[in-house]
Amino acid sequence: MNASQSPVSFDDVRRAAQVIAGQIVRTPCTRSRVLSKITGAEVWIKFENFQFTASFKERGALNKLASLSEAERAAGVAAMSAGNHAQGVAYHATRLGIKSVIVMPGNTPFTKVRNTRELGGEVILHGETLADAQAFLETELIGKRGMTLVHPYDDPYVIAGQGTVALEMLEQAPELDTLIVPVGGGGLISGMAIAAHGIDPAIRVVGVESAAYPSAYAALQGDLSLVKGGQTIAEGIAVKNIGHLTLAIIREHVAELMRVDEQAIERAIGLLASIEKVIAEGAGAVGLAALLTDPARFAGRHVGLVVSGGNVDTRLLASVLLRQLVNESRLISLSIVIEDRPGFLARVAGRIGESGGNIIQVHHERLHRGHAKDATLEVMVEAQDEAHARQIFDDLAGAGFSVRKGAGGMEFE
Repeated sequence: MNASQSPVSFDDVRRAAQVIAGQIVRTPCTRSRVLSKITGAEVWIKFENFQFTASFKERGALNKLASLSEAERAAGVAAMSAGNHAQGVAYHATRLGIKSVIVMPGNTPFTKVRNTRELGGEVILHGETLADAQAFLETELIGKRGMTLVHPYDDPYVIAGQGTVALEMLEQAPELDTLIVPVGGGGLISGMAIAAHGIDPAIRVVGVESAAYPSAYAALQGDLSLVKGGQTIAEGIAVKNIGHLTLAIIREHVAELMRVDEQAIERAIGLLASIEKVIAEGAGAVGLAALLTDPARFAGRHVGLVVSGGNVDTRLLASVLLRQLVNESRLISLSIVIEDRPGFLARVAGRIGESGGNIIQVHHERLHRGHAKDATLEVMVEAQDEAHARQIFDDLAGAGFSVRKGAGGMEFE
């Protein structure tokens, strides 16, 4: 226990680093020249999505597992999780010869259930929420079978393990003066803040929450009604209640909390894919989302971001990337009225081609409210950027076609 009576000390984090050394990936932390130029800050990125299970969660899970007595190892461990924590516990428990049982809500996507089983964990589907899963775990697995709980965030060993992310970052990029960290239950930011302030108390630690699930902010404000819930692309930090241990650490060590909306998170995922060539899940992209949302707040600072995980459903990722192309006007939807007779479709295609556009798909619609001798072409066109998209639109209009913007994308006049 340190002087501030925190449940985790800087020495605990350093010990955790020794315990997990050689058993987890020492992930790269590199400066992003492009994101630095875009944001006005000097930006470094810690790629925790490069862990074997694609998430930082392995660190805390392994540190907790390594602390178990022989009797506890023999009885096995239990955890409740719908994603990354489950995989981290299952992987390292299996590797260490410890039985693991993971309780997941019944609506957990099958891919996450399958991945956890393939990593050696026994999966029990129970209830509709993590709270339901936890209640079952405490009664059936801990109470009746004597298994040890590996909590996803509210455990000193887990917090210390997560803090090793900051130890590595500040060894790899000692010039960092600001850390922007995702906040769900608070395990990652708590451990990182303790580690960072053990090295330099002046380092500014900023937490980022989903606007729908600001659990830490709500707890600090004493108003839990601020957590509205609902759908979010950052499901990895969609936690309604912050941890008791983590809240105390956040209160002491975190300079500020930011909240980011879904559009900002989607943009961050898209930029990480297009600029850094990496896949980030929503929770892993919120640090960049915060930086993009308010770049003036970080201008001129040396900022470290944590891509905390890369476990995103491929169908969702595809949707996000396509939506990003629409938002950037690199995909535009156009409705063009033509005479319904031979040659007009070719004329439209030729005009778009001469403007440098690439037709992705086209739908020829005769059942519309216009003149019976007309038809409407719904065309999806690939453009270089917003200026090029506007040029394509203007060229079509200049050629005498009645054209308007389709659903989504930029506004044309």
